Amino acid sequence: MRVRIARELCVGAGQCERSAPEVFAQDDSGLSRALVQAPGAEQWPAVHEAADLCPVGAVLVAAGRAAADDRRETS
Repeated sequence: MRVRIARELCVGAGQCERSAPEVFAQDDSGLSRALVQAPGAEQWPAVHEAADLCPVGAVLVAAGRAAADDRRETS
């Protein structure tokens, strides 16, 4: 599985970083980014919690590859 942040949706609430600090971080602009795109199995519960807690749905979890034209997914 993969995880990404849709930065155009991100409002910098920080819920993802609080849930999974080894997977997400906020950059200098205050927006979140994924530190790793393919977290280990032990990190997935926290990643799913981060996705559930994101107030704008910016944490994207995918089983496969995103379509090349899916601009919502950025690193």
